[in-house]
Formats: sequence, C-alpha cells, structure tokens
Amino acid sequence: MKPFPKKWKKTPPELVEFLHASVKGIPCRLKPMFGYPVYFINDNMFIGTHQDNLFLRLSEKDRVALLRENDEAHLFEPLPGRVMKDYVVLPESVVGNKTAFAKWLRKSAEYVSSLPPKKRKK
Repeated sequence: MKPFPKKWKKTPPELVEFLHASVKGIPCRLKPMFGYPVYFINDNMFIGTHQDNLFLRLSEKDRVALLRENDEAHLFEPLPGRVMKDYVVLPESVVGNKTAFAKWLRKSAEYVSSLPPKKRKK
C-alpha cells in the first residue's frame, strides 16, 4: 500500500464556499474527511472537495454520460491507484457553468438519496 502524501494541498476557500452554498436545501450532512469538506446523504458520501477538485457520486449511467460528454472529467483518485469508481471529479467547465453544475448536482443528490442508508460499523 502506498503511503499518504505528506501534505495535501488545501482546498481554496472560494471552492469550499461554493460547495457549501450549492448544497443548501439538500438534506445532507457535512462530515470532514482528511481535512476536506464532504457532504453525506443517509451516511452515504455525496459530494466533496479534495485539493483543488470538486467530486460527486453518480450512478453508472450518469458517470458514463458525464465522462463521455466532457473530456476533462475523470474518476476520483484521491491516492495513486485508489480509484473511487462511483465518484467523478468535475472539471472547471462544469463547475463554472451554473446550468451544467446544477444538472449534475441534482442527478447526484437523487442517486445518493436512492441508496439505502449506510449501516454504521460497531
């Protein structure tokens, strides 16, 4: 197993504020992970930041569609070789486009809301 990086880059405050404002009205809970803001719905990870990136969870159908329609989108890989296949990093062209971002945020919230609540480990 590869070690954690000694120091990850902090998420820019503007991206943290954008994320916080974006999830208003969505029944989700903030739970920082590795020092980054990450939001959960029914204890299932939904959307968050990692360094300069904004990632969200999508159904397989929606992941394929987003990756097909945007060359800059890619699967979330927080550590080299550790791909989280349900999660896609949104490129700036999507994050900076209100309509496109709202579309993918809605699809993600709907998908994650449809998942059974995650059972807590004892």
